[in-house]
Amino acid sequence: MRAVVIRDGEIVVEERPDPEPGSGEVLVRVRAAGLNGADMMQKRGLYPPPPGFGVPEDVPGLELAGEVAALGPNASRFQIGDRVMAIVAGGGQAELATVHERQLMPVPEGLSWPEAGGFPEVFMTAHDAIFGQGALRPGEHLLVHGAAGGVGTAAVQLGAVIGARVTATVRSPDRRDAVAELGATSVIDPEGFGEHGPFDVILELVGGPNLPENVKSINMLGRIVVIGMAAGAKAELNLGALLYKRGRISASMLRARPLEEKALLAREMERHVLPQFDLGRLRVPIAATFGLDEAPEAYERFAAGDKLGKIVLTVE
Repeated sequence: MRAVVIRDGEIVVEERPDPEPGSGEVLVRVRAAGLNGADMMQKRGLYPPPPGFGVPEDVPGLELAGEVAALGPNASRFQIGDRVMAIVAGGGQAELATVHERQLMPVPEGLSWPEAGGFPEVFMTAHDAIFGQGALRPGEHLLVHGAAGGVGTAAVQLGAVIGARVTATVRSPDRRDAVAELGATSVIDPEGFGEHGPFDVILELVGGPNLPENVKSINMLGRIVVIGMAAGAKAELNLGALLYKRGRISASMLRARPLEEKALLAREMERHVLPQFDLGRLRVPIAATFGLDEAPEAYERFAAGDKLGKIVLTVE
């Protein structure tokens, strides 16, 4: 099979042996695989795959969608030819990948391959962060930082669907109308975002520099959920302000979670999120697609920023 490979900090495409599914696993013929910030960090040698998951260390890709090509021993949840998608610990950017059947989800009928390939990482991350960690409820005020990216566009939609008031920060003025169309009540410049609070839940995708103002602008019993730190990992925290608000700061990462936790989250997505696609209430914004052989150009496009939604590799 062909696979995207990180070699000496560069992206290349080369031949690799076909993987074989083990017990409970499914061999997926990949049709689309999204790019994420974690792939960019792995390319720089800063975010290797967690040990114990059996994924190649030099093949990136945390999400994929494709067709079931073969079943390993004791795998019975899907049939050969079924359309499936999943979040994985790595190795998704290849023609073939093995995934435990409990991590897989069926692809809704209306989703194209690029949309399905760009769905798992961002929607599962956003759902876990704002509901599992942030306990967002209908009628509350959600702030999404960096809302034009993949996780941001997912979080805006998920918040709007349950009836929350959503404020989104978007640095590029050209992207703000499109984010508003996803359900944001207000789309603002990141500068001075605290003036638009108070917020019950803040989804932090940017990093440390926002933390002081996040704490100042949360409501009583407000929750800050950190899932990104592209702008920096460190900040000064005023514990007095956090105590006064009786606030909470939590952080979330999916990649290293054990199979049981990923399987439970996949079942939550099947029950609560996938039906919203059938109803036309959610969508996966795609910024650009590239063929597998164009992976170096796809990574360059991701690094350039100023995009709305996902960059996705497609496999013919």
